[in-house]
Amino acid sequence: MIDRLLGRLLRGRHAGEEHLLNRDLRLASSLATIELTSTAFRPGAVIPLRYAGEGVGDNVSPPLAWRNVPDRAVELVLNIEDPDAPFRRPFVHLVAACIPPSASGMAESSLNASSFSTQRELGLTTFRKLGYGGPRALPGHGPHTYVFQVFALARKSGLGSGMTRDDVLRVLQDNVLAYGELRGVFERK
Repeated sequence: MIDRLLGRLLRGRHAGEEHLLNRDLRLASSLATIELTSTAFRPGAVIPLRYAGEGVGDNVSPPLAWRNVPDRAVELVLNIEDPDAPFRRPFVHLVAACIPPSASGMAESSLNASSFSTQRELGLTTFRKLGYGGPRALPGHGPHTYVFQVFALARKSGLGSGMTRDDVLRVLQDNVLAYGELRGVFERK
């Protein structure tokens, strides 16, 4: 009940697209060459309830696939943000680094802390938890866009478990060869 009232009161407040990680990096649009997709939802479509966060859905990370990673890439970094959250900065739902550039995607649930490979590193979400934290927009706040981002790096990031979005922002500066994004929508009425 209180969540719904809070959602309605904050309905017009949003962090904003201009604060997404790829915008904070001021990346040239010519670097947006990686195609990021999911078999769970089409670009711009509703993210199924299965992938919504704890208490709302099953909190299972959706399957992701990508292509057109540059041959020179030495590492991939994944990030999921909600720019429609009523905060100063987008709400971070995932930070993952040290993903081999030879990987072509991530299977369903592979970004959850309980099943994440030791070859990769998970960072902290805004929930202050490691791994995937699915959509949990405030009820009544309206539709939220969830922006899945993949970055191909020219140099190893050196990021370790427990990294934050700010850590990622620091190491991605002048280190991104290419990136891609996939957007999905989720709303709690």
